Amino acid sequence: MTIKDTAEEWEIRATETPFVGNKTSVRTDDVVMPDGTVARRDYQVHPGSVAVLALDDADRVLVLRQYRHPVRQKLWEIPAGLLDVPGENPLHAAQRELYEEAHVKAEDWRVLTDVYTTPGGCDEAVRVFLARGLSDAEGERFAAEHEELDLELARVPLTELVRGVLAGELHNNCLVVGVLSLAAARAGDGLDALRPAEAPWPARPFEA
Repeated sequence: MTIKDTAEEWEIRATETPFVGNKTSVRTDDVVMPDGTVARRDYQVHPGSVAVLALDDADRVLVLRQYRHPVRQKLWEIPAGLLDVPGENPLHAAQRELYEEAHVKAEDWRVLTDVYTTPGGCDEAVRVFLARGLSDAEGERFAAEHEELDLELARVPLTELVRGVLAGELHNNCLVVGVLSLAAARAGDGLDALRPAEAPWPARPFEA
C-alpha cells in the first residue's frame, strides 16, 4: 500500500460565499457524502502561503517574534507570507518575504515540505523552503506596519528550536513543520536530496 495523498472531489450540490475579506473569504458548500446524504461544510478560502527556514553557516535559524491576535500570543515564527498574485512563483514570493521581513538574501534554495495548515476548515496550502548561503540584502529596508512594527529578529540554534517544539514552547505551524522537517531530512537522505526550489506544487500550480 502506497501512503500518498491523492486528489479527489466529491459532488457539490450548492455553494455560496457569505463573507469576502481583503485576502480570504468563507465559502459554504453542500457536499454529497458517500451514503448519498448532503452535508454543509463551511471553510476559509485562502490564496496560499510560503515560509522560509533560513539556516546560516553557524547552524542557526533566522526567526522572528510577532503578535498574533487570534491566539493572543507573541509567537516565534520563520519568515512567511501570502501568495499575493494567483499563479505566482512561490520561490519568488519566498525570496520577497525573506527580504521584507529580515532584509536577508540566500544563495541556495530547496523545497523543505508542502503542507495544508488546517484542511478541516481552510484550504490554505503552504510551501516551506530551506534557504542557505545567507547574506545581508542590499537596498532600503521594507517599511513595517501594523504588527510588524513590534517585530523582533533573532538567530537561534536549530537544536534549541527542536527542543522548544517538543517541549510545547513553540507553536507556530510553519516553524514547527520546518524545524522538524529539517531535522528529519538530515537524519534521512540529507539536504542534497531535498526537492529543487521550483519543484511542481499541485496545490498551487505556477509557471517557473
